[in-house]
Amino acid sequence: MPLYEHVFISRQDLSTAQAESLVEHFSTVLADNGGSVTESEYWGVKTMAYKINKNRKGHYAFLKTDAPSSAVQEMERLMRLHDDVMRILTIRVDEHVEGPSVQMQKREERGDRGDRRRERN
Repeated sequence: MPLYEHVFISRQDLSTAQAESLVEHFSTVLADNGGSVTESEYWGVKTMAYKINKNRKGHYAFLKTDAPSSAVQEMERLMRLHDDVMRILTIRVDEHVEGPSVQMQKREERGDRGDRRRERN
């Protein structure tokens, strides 16, 4: 089955328990349609670059899934209809990266990103 990575943002006025229950809810939607969640992460409340539905912050959640496209489409449909979910992003990947995502790693563990300044001519 294809591998996917999903990130969704839920409203800031939810409690942490409610935001994590959304992850469980959408995981069961995938499981009911023949897919599985291999890993999930709750990234916490983060400030967004711009307001979405009059919200400046949101609860971020990340899912790594192994599911058929029909299950992913059903989960996305239900996410769009859910009042608490503001934004979703789904990406199909060739393989899942082992370990925690970049958001969950400490700054020292992320590795060297090289010189960020560009040489100007």
